[in-house]
This record gives sequence, structure tokens and C-alpha cells, in this order.
Amino acid sequence: MKLKYFFPIFIAAVALMVSCDDEFSATLLDEIQVSQSYVAIPVAGGSASITVTATDSWTVENSLQWLTISSSSGSAGESTLTFSATSTLDGRNGEVKIKCGDKTQRINVIQGLATVATATCADVIAGPNDKTYKVTGVCTAIANTTYGNWYLKDATGEIYIYGTLDAKGAEKNFLSLGLEVGDEVTVQGPKTTYNGVVELVNVTVIKINKSLIKVDSVENAVLPVEGGEFISYLTCKGQGVSVEIPEDAESWLSISSIQSEGTYAVVTFKADANTGGDRGTTITFHTTDGTKDYTSQTKLTQKGAIINASIAEFLAAEVSTAQQYRLTGVITDISDATTGKLNIRDFSGTVYVYKIVDFATKGLKVGDIITIVGTRAAYNESPQVGGAVLESFIPVTTATIAEVLDKPVDANTYFMVTGEITEIVNATYGNLNLKDGESVIYLYGCYPGWGATGDARKNLLADKGIEVGDQLTVIATRGVYSGVAQLSNGIYFSHVSAAK
Repeated sequence: MKLKYFFPIFIAAVALMVSCDDEFSATLLDEIQVSQSYVAIPVAGGSASITVTATDSWTVENSLQWLTISSSSGSAGESTLTFSATSTLDGRNGEVKIKCGDKTQRINVIQGLATVATATCADVIAGPNDKTYKVTGVCTAIANTTYGNWYLKDATGEIYIYGTLDAKGAEKNFLSLGLEVGDEVTVQGPKTTYNGVVELVNVTVIKINKSLIKVDSVENAVLPVEGGEFISYLTCKGQGVSVEIPEDAESWLSISSIQSEGTYAVVTFKADANTGGDRGTTITFHTTDGTKDYTSQTKLTQKGAIINASIAEFLAAEVSTAQQYRLTGVITDISDATTGKLNIRDFSGTVYVYKIVDFATKGLKVGDIITIVGTRAAYNESPQVGGAVLESFIPVTTATIAEVLDKPVDANTYFMVTGEITEIVNATYGNLNLKDGESVIYLYGCYPGWGATGDARKNLLADKGIEVGDQLTVIATRGVYSGVAQLSNGIYFSHVSAAK
């Protein structure tokens, strides 16, 4: 839910008018129209209906857990959508999207009058979704500086802030707020839960109380493989400085000295030589005014002896026995199960692996996702991975659609599923329906291979010439959306054209 403001009841109807941003060009869309752009449901519970008129097939996106919609999709022509909700003690509202091709119609849904509750993080965690809260806490980490995704912590717990509006209520302008790790912040926004993580979405910042300690600058923020000194220069207006090194970095990072004069301090660290892959840590500095703890953070990274690479990057590298690479991909075939001679594929390409140490004892099979470390080798000028060691693997279970439908939602368990494509909903990202016997499941995303992000996820169907009627085999997890089962984040494995 992307709710920016809460208005008095007498202008609530204005706030609930449908919106169409630049992506959707106009309020009245030729492709899809609705009889009304808002839905009001009584506080005691009930239903309300609208009419949808479309020129093509359409789907509904509903992230409101309290709201039930009579259908998640429809075809060209006129249809009726019914919105239902049970009773609620607190007012709540949100947004539903109806998509037709590349156009989106937005429907605002209200049940009663949403109120703002002053709360602790624990109150938010225990409270209902879609309720709006005002919370005060300390910013402990910032994950995204464009949208403003960060963590807020108080004495009772920690919550995730997904999206922060600027002083004028606009999105994607987080840096204008000047918010830093360690600042005490009061925010207001609606709660949601995504994959088990409690979030406040598109919050409004009410107040920022700047931290009494700040990292002004650093030296050697990226250390070489052989290690060396990392120096942080601080301004501290509190009572002394203490340093927190995360437990996972204590074995290779230590404090050499702490020097202070007036409100300035210099902390010097020593990092050991790195025999593994790239590594890094976040160092936290603390001070106090006698009642509150204030913090600031800085990041340190160190180059490793192992390079994390895509298969395309690995293939482009020079042959060398000195440099180690870490590769992750799906096993596409095994030529020798005893010694581990096989091919692995990620989104960027395929490479032959000439033996994996102790492969026979691991019980690995075609379709499993493996991470190996090895060198860039070649045989008769054909590239291959040499001296490979298995670092980790994700088993993939072959299953029918019916079997997957009986499984619980789990983002960490992968299945290999084959079915006939009966409908392509979004050709760019590979959203489609698969059928196996009498069972049908929606595939949300079919990507070229493991590790694909951004534009690399797009246009697999066109690139492979995959069409309705083809038999498609994918690797995916069991997901759910608006109560409907689906395969999530599918990885392309193979297909058979219906034309053959």
C-alpha cells in the first residue's frame, strides 16, 4: 500500500480518487475503465461492487490482506468485481491495481476512517496490517537511498521502513531529508507485512533529532587483499566514544588506537590479509548524553583472493592457476557422476566443470543449484573450470503441478516443474499459466537463469521463441499472491516447442 496522507473525513472522498502516474498517462484509460475509482466498505464488514470494462484480458493486484476480491482476472468486455472485508475496530484503507496490457487502473478502498496511533516498534509488530502508526526510534541502517528504505529501532524492537516521503510528500527523494544512521526519527505510515518482515510503507518524517556522533570521513575504505589500516575521523558531541565491531569481523579486524581532542576523534583499525573472497563489515560508533545512546556507522570492504563472477565474466577472464573464482549456476547435465564432470548455467552463459572434489558423496543431480570455487582453465582452447571445490548447493525437487499445489509456501525450497503454457500474461517478464493434466498454476516470472537481475530478467520468451502451447520446464519456489497459489521467480531450464 502506497498511502501518503490521512485526511479529515469530510475530504476523504477527494483523497480516494483514482490516480494514474506517468507510466499510465491518463485517468480515463481507453484499454480499461471502471464504474467508480473508489470502494467504501462499512466498518461492520460487508461488500461493494464495481463494473470493469476492458478491451483485453486483465489481472488484479491486491496486497491488502484484509480485503477479498471476487476475481483475480478477467477477459475483454464488461465484468463485475466485488470487494469484501470483515468487521474492523480501526479504520483502514489501501489501493488495488487492475492491469490490462501495459496500462493500470488504480482503485482506492476504504473501510471506516483510518486513524494514526502513537506506538512502539513492538506495538507495530503485534498490530494489524494497513493500520497507520506514528513511531519514534533510531535509524540503525539504510538499505536504499533513492526510495528511503531503512531500519528503525527502539527499546522494544526493530521495524523496516519501506519508502520515505520527502518534506513535500514526494517519493524517490530520500537524500533531501539528511537522515543518517544514528539519528532519532519520528515517522508516520501504514503497516504491512511482506515475506514475514513487518514494514511501515511510504512514511512521512515528523521529526529528526540528529545523532551526537558522526563519521566525517574515512581513509582506505576499500582495503587490498594483503590488509592494512582503516581510519575513521569522527565528530562527537557526547560523553566519549565506544566502538562496536560485528562478531563476524572480529577474527580479521581489530582496533589499533583511539585518539580524541575536544569534539573530534580518530579511530584506527587493522585488517589482516584476506585469503578468502571479498568481505566487508559495518562498524558502529557509540556515544551518550547520559540518558540516550547515539550511534553512527561506516562501512569497510576488503578485496578477496576469490572473485565472485557470472559465468560470462568467468569465460572472459584469462587462463590462470593463481586466481580463484566463485560461480553459481544450475547443473544442466552430468557427464561423469563419479568425478563431477558437468555443465552449469546461470543467466549469462554455460561452462564446463572438469571435476568437483568429493562430488560423488554429495548426491547432486541435474537441476540442483551449486556454488563452486575454481580456476579459469582450458582444454584444447575450450574454457572450463579447473580444480573446482563445492562450496554450497540448493537441492531442487522434480514435482508435478498438483504436488506443488499441495506444498506450503516456502521461498527457500525449489521445485522443477514442467507444464504446457496455456496463457502468457506478461511476455516481458515471463508471467504465464502452466497446465499439467488437470492442474494449473500461475508462474510469476520466468528468467534466463540463476542470478538474473534488472534488465537481464526481461524478454526470455521472445529470445527463446517460446509461445502458448509449448512445454516449459522451470525451477521455482512455491509462492502465493492474494491467496492464490503460484510459482515464484522461475528460472528457465528447458522447453519443447509445440510446432515440433
